[in-house]
Amino acid sequence: MRKEESVADSIRYAVPGNVARITLNRPEVSNAVDLPTAYAFEAAVARAGADDDVRAVLLTGTGPRFCAGGDLAAMAAAEDPAGYVRELALVLDRGLRRLAALPKPVVAAVHGAVAGAGLGVVLGADLVVAARSTKFAFAYTGVGLTPDCGVSALLPRAIGQQRALQMALTPRPLGAEQARDWGLIADVVDDEVAVPQATAIAEHLAAGPTTAYGEAKRLLRTGWEASPEDISRDEADTIARLLAGPEASALIDAFLSRS
Repeated sequence: MRKEESVADSIRYAVPGNVARITLNRPEVSNAVDLPTAYAFEAAVARAGADDDVRAVLLTGTGPRFCAGGDLAAMAAAEDPAGYVRELALVLDRGLRRLAALPKPVVAAVHGAVAGAGLGVVLGADLVVAARSTKFAFAYTGVGLTPDCGVSALLPRAIGQQRALQMALTPRPLGAEQARDWGLIADVVDDEVAVPQATAIAEHLAAGPTTAYGEAKRLLRTGWEASPEDISRDEADTIARLLAGPEASALIDAFLSRS
């Protein structure tokens, strides 16, 4: 078992086996993200992407809440609050876009509360397992702010524009089952098994065809931004390239041997 620890106190990073585990570690502020945490998160994602032995990523959070979004106290205390929040939004968004673009599956286990930029973290993951008691809140407008970290584009894609507007303009949070039914997350489980189940999923994915997983998520995530013709061409080129590669060749041979 290989293990590498923290990139910073606010972000824990460890690699047991072939799964990089990135843990938000500011439980005293509900894992709200300040500027050092945003930079540390980006560094952790970069480390996972650069490590060929990492075949999947697991996101978790310490304490009673997964992520309360941006750290309002840090913003208010900054010498230049507007400049601080702008840099924070840009750095965290950069880390989340890098997370979404990783050629490896990303699984998140969430619990307690997911609010504001925490929604961006959820939307950057590929599979999200939520503890049954989790609440999901837009939160930005409640403190007179607007979305960041790609939430204004990604949330309507995930749940539809009318539902995204409902989250933005009304204070009522979503429960875990409603978040699943709306398409924001993949699964809901009892609180005590959320992390173990997400861990098992990440380990299962790490043992699978990582190249195919990475290319599949790339196609699905970028298809919104391309023309139908470009999508078709990219799909054809990608499946042809993978067919000639060792991963698909071995799996196809194994499949045909069972026929």
